[in-house]
Amino acid sequence: MKKTEQIKQISKLIKRIDTNTNVDAGCFYENPTSRYTDQALAQREWDTFFCNSPQLVGLSGDLPDIYSFFTVKELGTPILAVRDSDGLFRAFVNSCRHRGVVVEEEERGTSKRFTCQFHRWTYDSNGTLVGLPKAEHFGELESERKGLIELPSEERHGLLWVHPDPSGVIDIGEMLTDNLIEELESWDLQELEHLGNDSYDVACNWKLAMDTFGETYHFSSLHEMTLHNAFHGNVQCYDTFGNNHRMLLCRRDIDEMRKLPESDWDITTAALPVYWLFPNVQLMPSKEGLYLVRAYPNPKDPGQHRSLISFYLRPHFSADIEMREVFRMMSQAFGQIIRDEDYAVGESQQITANSKAMESVIFGRNEPALHHYHSTYERVLSEIGA
Repeated sequence: MKKTEQIKQISKLIKRIDTNTNVDAGCFYENPTSRYTDQALAQREWDTFFCNSPQLVGLSGDLPDIYSFFTVKELGTPILAVRDSDGLFRAFVNSCRHRGVVVEEEERGTSKRFTCQFHRWTYDSNGTLVGLPKAEHFGELESERKGLIELPSEERHGLLWVHPDPSGVIDIGEMLTDNLIEELESWDLQELEHLGNDSYDVACNWKLAMDTFGETYHFSSLHEMTLHNAFHGNVQCYDTFGNNHRMLLCRRDIDEMRKLPESDWDITTAALPVYWLFPNVQLMPSKEGLYLVRAYPNPKDPGQHRSLISFYLRPHFSADIEMREVFRMMSQAFGQIIRDEDYAVGESQQITANSKAMESVIFGRNEPALHHYHSTYERVLSEIGA
C-alpha cells in the first residue's frame, strides 16, 4: 500500500476512534435466509462461481522450487498444480488419461514424476506421458491422448490462478481491477513462504462463513476474550474495487503509533488489511506474513462447507527459527478462533435458516462489506448464472 494511502486510511481510523463513528452504508440490507438453504440456488452458484470461474488456488510460495507441487480437491475437477522443469507454474487435471484415476494423492511435495497407482502410467512435471508399461501390448496412442489434460493457469503478483474448465479463460484485470492489482503488488506476495494449512468442515453455508469476515461489530461480544484484546471493535475503513473490497480492521497498537510523526506510521501496525476477492477468498497481509482463507460449498448440501486456511511468512522472518514458531502458533490460534467462535455462530445461524422461521436477516449501516458482497453476489449470479 502506498505511503500516502496508508496515512490517509490511518487518519480515518484515528478520527473514527476519537469521534466514536464508523463506516456507514446509509441504509439497512435485508438478506433472504433462503440464500443459505436453497438447493437449486446452491447448484447455480456452484456451477457459476466455482466450476466455470477462475479460482485462486494458492500463492507462489506454495510452489517454492522446481518440481514442487500441490493438489486441489475442493473444486470438483481434481487439480495438480506444479512448478515445471522450467520453473513455470502449470496446472493439470489430476487424472490419468488411461482410466481417470487420480495420479497424485499427496497434498503437496516435490516430484519429477507422477505415477498412477492403477497401471503405473507416469507423467513428468510438464504433463507429458513418460512411462507406459507394456506399451507394445497396449497399442499406439494418438498424441493428444497421451499427456495430462492441462488447465488454464496464471501466476501474477504472487497469486496462483487456475480455471477448473480446460476451455476456460483467466482475465486477471477483469477480476481484480487495476487499482486493486496495484495495491496487491505492493505487498510482495511472491516473496511469502508457505508455513502451513488448516481445514475445517463446518455445518454452515459457505456464504455464512464469508459473512463472519464482513464486520467488526461483533468483536466486543463474540471475541471479547480473544481478538477484542488486539482490535478496536466496530471501527474500520472500507473501500470497494469492483466486485472486491478491502476492509481495514483497527488494531489497538494504533493508540501508541498515533503519537509518532506521520512518516513513521505503518498500516500493518495500525490495522489488519482484509482483501475480499469475490466470491470466496480473504487475503490478510501483515507485517509478519499473510493469512489466506477460502470457503468452498458442498454442492449437494447448502448447509455444509469446507474452509481452508493457509499461513505464509515473510522472508526476513523465515530464517529466524523462534519467529517461525511464534508465527506458526499465532496462525494456529487465529484458525482456532475462526473455527470455535466465528464458525460456531455460523452453524447457529444455519439452524435458524434451515427452520425457515425467519425469512431474512438484517445487515446494519455499520456493515457495508456485507451489503456490497451480497448485492454483488445477486448481480453476478443473475448476469452469469441465469
